[in-house]
Amino acid sequence: MATTALYQRFRTLLVANRGEIACRVIRTARAMGLRTVAVYSEADRDALHVAMADEAVLIGPARARDSYLNIANVIDAARRSDAEAIHPGYGFLSESAEFAQACADAGLVFVGPTAAMITAMGSKSGSKELMEKAGVPLVPGFHGEAQDEATLAAEANKIGFPVLVKASAGGGGRGMRVVRSAGELAAAIVSAKREAKAAFGDDRMLIEKYVDNPRHIEVQIVGDSHGNLVSLFERECTLQRRHQKVIEEAPSPTLNAAQREEVCAAARKAAGAVNYVGAGTIEFVSDGKDVFFIEMNTRLQVEHPVTELITGIDLVEWQLRVAFGEKLPLTQDQIKLNGHAVEARVYAENPHKNFMPSVGRIKTWRTPEESNGLRIDAGYRAGDHVSPNYDAMLAKVIAWAPTREAAIARLNRGLEDTDIRGIVTNIPFLSALVTHPGVIANEIDTGFIERELQALTPAAAAPGDLELCAAVAAILANEAETSASDRASPWQTAGWMPVGRRKRVFAFRHALEPSPKVILSYGSGPSTMTIGDREFAFATAPRGEGRFDLSLDGARSDVTAVIEGHELYLRTRNGRFDLHLIDPFGGDDEEQVGDDRIVAPLPGTVVALLAEEGAMLERGAAILTLEVMKMEQTLRAPFAGVLKSIKCKVGDIVQEGVELAEIEPTEPKPV
Repeated sequence: MATTALYQRFRTLLVANRGEIACRVIRTARAMGLRTVAVYSEADRDALHVAMADEAVLIGPARARDSYLNIANVIDAARRSDAEAIHPGYGFLSESAEFAQACADAGLVFVGPTAAMITAMGSKSGSKELMEKAGVPLVPGFHGEAQDEATLAAEANKIGFPVLVKASAGGGGRGMRVVRSAGELAAAIVSAKREAKAAFGDDRMLIEKYVDNPRHIEVQIVGDSHGNLVSLFERECTLQRRHQKVIEEAPSPTLNAAQREEVCAAARKAAGAVNYVGAGTIEFVSDGKDVFFIEMNTRLQVEHPVTELITGIDLVEWQLRVAFGEKLPLTQDQIKLNGHAVEARVYAENPHKNFMPSVGRIKTWRTPEESNGLRIDAGYRAGDHVSPNYDAMLAKVIAWAPTREAAIARLNRGLEDTDIRGIVTNIPFLSALVTHPGVIANEIDTGFIERELQALTPAAAAPGDLELCAAVAAILANEAETSASDRASPWQTAGWMPVGRRKRVFAFRHALEPSPKVILSYGSGPSTMTIGDREFAFATAPRGEGRFDLSLDGARSDVTAVIEGHELYLRTRNGRFDLHLIDPFGGDDEEQVGDDRIVAPLPGTVVALLAEEGAMLERGAAILTLEVMKMEQTLRAPFAGVLKSIKCKVGDIVQEGVELAEIEPTEPKPV
């Protein structure tokens, strides 16, 4: 490919990413008349972004470093597909100066800033030095090149604890640790460096003063190659877990108009320091009074849709127009703020198990219609496989309304109407979070989720009469659908009979506990259900896609049901319920795994052994660390005992369920 100008019009765009952002970019690119090319790893052959693109090119094995992070393979895919430009999305190579330069050297338009701009602003330490010279307020910290343990320890002591240790090249909460005392520092640095190296290929650290009760404010900016630079208002991303954003909203409910203009002006000043071209985000931390620059992300952000909804601007379209060499479509004075938008990130993870990632095949994927201010950016569909090799985000649910209160209510309804089965998701957690009184009142900081975690992850509620009757109604409907007999026959109506009555008993388990039995009475006359001493006349009416109306004694309810063998998922006005239909003919016992075996909860890589064979362990003591989906998970002793054996070593790639260690209890195991 011949060398070309940095910014020029093109007709074929390769999207060097996967998941929802690849789908998002492809959608706008095709709407603009561009031919699109997807890249995929061996794990993503049947992924949604591959199906959406006009063409797709295999770029390597499942592991990201061999595929999505392999610069040579991505450039080669562009050459093979005759692509003229590459959009990096977010994550992976999106903030790699080396990749941006490789695109330029190959004659490809990189949809983003130049390599020099990424180098200047993409390095957290380098950008802080630049901002200090430009007069942008900074959090006190160490951003130097020295990375030896003694220097980092001395600088942390000079700054004063608590401090934040973070990856210079990182983002998304990876390679970041809060350290509250000098004794915690060495272990935090080792862990953060290891995580940063795995995620970004760069383990350089910087240290900052940790702002207690902080708020996270960021400003969206876009610049063109003609010297124009604008800000598109701010977003608040204070609701985080492990430094990773969970809920984002725009504009910030914390800032007044004067503060909004002040922070946006500071963002334009920061980006202007390098004559920035492309979409980027200037991130600030606030202590409630002042705001301090923390970093610039030289790419599109996950949370960009909330900005799009309050401005009416398609940021991906603006990115592509800037890459064409065009001027920005609007000036600063023409960009108007309208209403409020809130976004929730839907992850394949289990909040009740320390947010452990969930992998497997998605059996059911149902989302509400995108209308009336509701938007869903998804990267998956029914039948897709969630791999342990990549970030666990499945989709984003975004809602716009004239006011913050209305936007939150609309977002919650969108979450409540979303059903994803086959894997565990954080949807109930998200719904509990956005409806929490503290969130609604904007009485939050970045530690809010950790403090309120117990309230946000309550034990599953027991099914009531509505849910048990709905379970029986769903089973009857499923049996009628799968019956080979004449569906028009009255015999298919809950066991209708011309004379006499019969009974059928249904027994369920919920959270391993038996639920009250439901007795179905049917035959001549209306069918009824009885639970204890309560009898209900019932009727059903299908709505399609697993939904039906259930009337109990004349009170109608909307029910969603998914049946997978003996497992039933129900969603009613009371919430979500997982039931197990007990087989009346037996054969329902499940094999139990002994607690003395420490097994891999998911496929991953052993990155650290934290205890030695023969060690006496207290309950909760750390044994080893696995890297799963780019995040570190520490496996701990479930009870006090002796570490009898370790059956893995650092660097081992282990599959789900593989035994990693064995403990011999020194006291009775907790029941």
